[in-house]
Amino acid sequence: MTNSRLNFAKSAPKAFRALIGFDAAARAGLDPTLVELVQIRASQLNRCAYCLHMHTSDARKAGESEERLHMVAVWHEAGHFFSEKEQAALALTEAVTLIPGGVPDDVYARAAGQFGGEELAQLLALIFTINTWNRIAITTAKVPGTDERVTR
Repeated sequence: MTNSRLNFAKSAPKAFRALIGFDAAARAGLDPTLVELVQIRASQLNRCAYCLHMHTSDARKAGESEERLHMVAVWHEAGHFFSEKEQAALALTEAVTLIPGGVPDDVYARAAGQFGGEELAQLLALIFTINTWNRIAITTAKVPGTDERVTR
């Protein structure tokens, strides 16, 4: 099956490079395990198979356990697999990704209680970038399992 949709990186190189820069800046100072958990959860919610495959693979390479990867989708019911900080980040990821009428004060306060101001801003930037990457991959019909980051 040939993808007849545009290649965003080639068609909008300045925007693509800017997003890569934003993504790198968002990750700075955040725990790499937390970064992957956030990206996995947002990708699950957005049904972005391309990004979900990429970030579960990255998490495995970074040493994340299969057990925890399987529990990300049901972290509410399996909270004991995740630290309080990770749970706060996952809750904020869901609220920002779904925006069901705003980010609830209790969700924001929970995250603010686990992350300092600068780190919370970094986390929010990370959530913003993965949601953007998800939308690019879905809109341009990226095929899961074909990690194209080597062309970045």
